[in-house]
Amino acid sequence: MPLHPGEALFKGEKRFPVIPACEHYAGAEKLIAKAFELQARLGPIFDLTCDCEDGAPAGRETEHAEMIVRAVNGSANRHRRAGARIHDYSHPHWRRDVEVLVGGAGEALAYVTIPKAIAAAQVAETIIHIQQVAAHHGVRREIPVHVLVETHGALREAYEIAALPWVQTLDFGLLDFVSAHHGAIPAAAMRSPGQFDHHLLVRAKTELVSAALAHGVVPAHNVTLDLKDTDRIYQDARRARLEFGFLRMYSIHPAQIEPIVDAMKPDHSEVEVAAAILLAAQQADWGPIQHAGELHDRASYRYYWEVLQNARRTGVALTEAVDRAFFA
Repeated sequence: MPLHPGEALFKGEKRFPVIPACEHYAGAEKLIAKAFELQARLGPIFDLTCDCEDGAPAGRETEHAEMIVRAVNGSANRHRRAGARIHDYSHPHWRRDVEVLVGGAGEALAYVTIPKAIAAAQVAETIIHIQQVAAHHGVRREIPVHVLVETHGALREAYEIAALPWVQTLDFGLLDFVSAHHGAIPAAAMRSPGQFDHHLLVRAKTELVSAALAHGVVPAHNVTLDLKDTDRIYQDARRARLEFGFLRMYSIHPAQIEPIVDAMKPDHSEVEVAAAILLAAQQADWGPIQHAGELHDRASYRYYWEVLQNARRTGVALTEAVDRAFFA
């Protein structure tokens, strides 16, 4: 039986996470239910982040986390692509969030998101607590951790954070990051084109992406403030993808999801080239081949395998031969 590219090309190496290109935030129970309905209709092309940090009413944090546990464990979560954002490290409830969420839904949670860290040591302590709670409740799987980089300290230690165990994504938090600059970055930089042109933000986004990719972690772009202008949403996501290398972007309104996913899709022509090269390479037992007058080997196979996986997670239609060979 021909070797699968995941076996042939990445022996002994950490595999890059294959996760949806969009992450949608919802806090209220009603909005979480609507997001699950949309996910059921569109397919698992986006993740749902159930929000404890901004979604929980003050004084009712435990009840809110318990509601999320019921939602994540429920039948509406048919694709098992729902995670949760806990309170930040300075909040007295963050440990309880972990205990309720991981203790109650550790087998189903797609990930846990950690906001507003100011140092790698804080993230490490949070991850250790997640691991301890998981072990205590008999959860044997590794629960992916997503880290919001939205402070000076987190950006300064982005490489250390990305290297921590269980970390799957680094997410850029634009609004908090701009606010942390004491007015030095104007409010116009919270939206386009300023968010892509201001030098301090270009530096921050570039460093985050570099840190993430250096450690096999997915870099996720901040939200756009335009809630329903689909062209602006698409253009923001496209710039994030092509100019900065972000592979994921988060959404705060259902109207943002499809434009983000469309912007993150690879070009159709590149998907066709990737399919042709990888099918031929598999038949050659992953030895060197020629395609369109060019030599290809495992180095380029790895790139094109990422293209095909990106195509699949963004809903690009693939041929029956490709589905059968690589995704059956």
